[in-house]
Amino acid sequence: MTFSIVARSADGRLHGVAVASRFLAAGALVPAAEAEVGALATQAHVNLAYRPQGLTMLRTGVAAADVVAGLVAADPDRDHRQLGVVAATGPGATFTGPMCHDWAGGQAGDGWAAQGNILAGPQVIDAMRDAWLGGGALPFPERLLAALRAGDQAGGDRRGRQSAGLLVVERGGGYGGTGDALVDLRVDDHADPVTELGRLLAVHTLLFSRPDPATLLELTGAVAAEVAGLLAALGHPVDPADPQEALFSWAGMENLEERLVPGRIDPVVLDHLRKAVPQVPAPRAGS
Repeated sequence: MTFSIVARSADGRLHGVAVASRFLAAGALVPAAEAEVGALATQAHVNLAYRPQGLTMLRTGVAAADVVAGLVAADPDRDHRQLGVVAATGPGATFTGPMCHDWAGGQAGDGWAAQGNILAGPQVIDAMRDAWLGGGALPFPERLLAALRAGDQAGGDRRGRQSAGLLVVERGGGYGGTGDALVDLRVDDHADPVTELGRLLAVHTLLFSRPDPATLLELTGAVAAEVAGLLAALGHPVDPADPQEALFSWAGMENLEERLVPGRIDPVVLDHLRKAVPQVPAPRAGS
């Protein structure tokens, strides 16, 4: 019912799962991940117990292939299961029970595993593999999404489309540094769920990604004057000499607080502020 990829970043700091299916809310059932421990996907005839059991084994340093072997060995319905696992180090592992509906199978390599069932054909997994291996320059969540998109474009679930999900974990990578869920997005019921997942990831990146220190602008001089003018145009009480308090208040209302840095401004925030100010049409000639 599903195709998915589980993977680890090159530095081992991030783990994640991307999944799509002609099944309602597959993102609620298939993925599990723990920061600096590993990730897994349980699909076909889903066994939700695989998620806590698999993460427990990964937490103790069990290799991905041994996690797969241990989970399926203890499962009397293993012939109907499909599973992908990646650990903190080493190659990923995948399992497809012989009773999974055709086409079903998977591939794995260093730090990744891709698998699917009821697929248009083996080209779906080939496309996911190639997109993953060729996407090393992309940020990790976008790389997972690119692999999922490639599988979707290669035919995906042969029954059609319905849901998709993306889960990425990083130690302290969650909102405000208070959790590990860097990205946790789901499209539960949609005509084009992978495309919609991409839209959600773009919004998530805008709102919650932390700014690149190399791009930050000092909130002084002309920059401060522009920010103060823009905030005043939006009706925010602002000190023209020191607009930071007003900027932080506005940005919090826009859900951009993760991009705030005292004394400086993220160009992404500045661009968002500029776009928020209504543009006054230029007077027409002769008016």
